[in-house]
Amino acid sequence: MDLTFLTRYVFYDNSLLDYSIFILIFLGLLIIFRFFKFVVINRLKNYSKGELDSLAVDIADVFGWNFFALLALFISLRYLTLPEIVTTSIFYVVIVFFAYYGVKAVNKSIIYAGKRISKKKEAEGDSDTAVISLLVRIGKAVVWLIAFLIILSNFGIEITPLIAGLGIGGLAIAIALQGVLSDLFASFAIYFDKPFRAGDFIIIGSDMGIVQDIGIKSTRIKTLHGQELIVSNQELTSTRINNYRKLEKRRVVFHFGVEYSTPVSKVKKIPGMAKKIIDKAKLAEFDRAHFQKFGDFSLDFEVVYFVNVNDFAKYMDTQQEINVKLMEAFEKEKIVFAFPTQTLHIASHKKE
Repeated sequence: MDLTFLTRYVFYDNSLLDYSIFILIFLGLLIIFRFFKFVVINRLKNYSKGELDSLAVDIADVFGWNFFALLALFISLRYLTLPEIVTTSIFYVVIVFFAYYGVKAVNKSIIYAGKRISKKKEAEGDSDTAVISLLVRIGKAVVWLIAFLIILSNFGIEITPLIAGLGIGGLAIAIALQGVLSDLFASFAIYFDKPFRAGDFIIIGSDMGIVQDIGIKSTRIKTLHGQELIVSNQELTSTRINNYRKLEKRRVVFHFGVEYSTPVSKVKKIPGMAKKIIDKAKLAEFDRAHFQKFGDFSLDFEVVYFVNVNDFAKYMDTQQEINVKLMEAFEKEKIVFAFPTQTLHIASHKKE
């Protein structure tokens, strides 16, 4: 069969043979890509077992049919002689499409990494994943920004002044939002340094309570009175915090006084009575008890013991139990707790 006529007819600098090769390559590539898309990927979906396999399938699945059709068209058009404006336009379209699908693929990886880190934190008992979600969103935004700059660079636009302008604009925004950004970076510091986490009992200055939620700008604490205390993250990272989560033993020191009229024999018994009461308390471990000093209104005693638990409520239950038992023991021994009193001595002078 004589096919020489295909070379004799030329349209727009391309012969019929060139157009035929273009069509054959385009259709062949479409068939290959369709096979890859609907056969290979579907089989991978059925046989994927691990998380990385699923990630690979998800990334491959990002590239839709439009992408493969454009890729086939771009490759096959290289066999045709086209005007420069058409070649340039196709190149720009391909760059935009490739950047778009490339960003989607990279963002899939970022989302996968964020979910994996979040699952690991939840398995460790840390349910606070707000910072991870924020970092994922920031990462995705950065990828889009880089893709945008790459597109501009390929379009022949000088991006150096633009980057400099973005830097100056970013500095202005940072100055305007200094307080918000300080809290934001403080939340990162709290997340990575972990001075406390949700569920911890902490004391900040004169405030104390249980951490309910660690947010991007502030941390919410439920105080012992029941109200919600909202503290900025910047303040939390710039002050001392007492965290009782890792407290294995709580050292307790408490004082009481008895009346000066208490007999010496009973005064001697009081430290032993305190020891006996503390020894019977379930969570308490006795350390010492002493007649400490002669107070202004009472004979003062100091008692020290340990509570083998970091739960504040259980500590208070134990202290309450000791206080009640101490009152019962004193009532039995007829020992009276002291309260502030004053005795006024008046000297009388007889007239001569």
